[in-house]
Amino acid sequence: MPQEPSHRPVPKHLRQFAKNMRHEPTDAEAAMWRLLRERRLSAVKFRRQAPFKSFILDFVCFEKRLVIAADGSQHAESQRDVARDAAFSAEGFAIARYWNNDVLQQPTSVLEDVLAKLAGR
Repeated sequence: MPQEPSHRPVPKHLRQFAKNMRHEPTDAEAAMWRLLRERRLSAVKFRRQAPFKSFILDFVCFEKRLVIAADGSQHAESQRDVARDAAFSAEGFAIARYWNNDVLQQPTSVLEDVLAKLAGR
């Protein structure tokens, strides 16, 4: 039986854009990454600014199928986010969205919520 490829092909421009985003994170993304990187959270591996289909995921744990988004106010009623979330859900991902202010001002609460979501996966 042929083995499934370890990753899906991603257009070169999207991969480059994700790379650029990793080099220039928002304050909230940098704070969240300090909390998630190097398996610091329950030894679970997260990737940041990972290309997936035609999207770039802020943070993702492929093993637990959990996407984490650190969002600003421009995402409050975004129809694009609704469509993106539906695409992720169709692929079996759960989505956890946190406001930038919460990530920066209440990181413990955010981490507790992420841990609860991981436990449920």
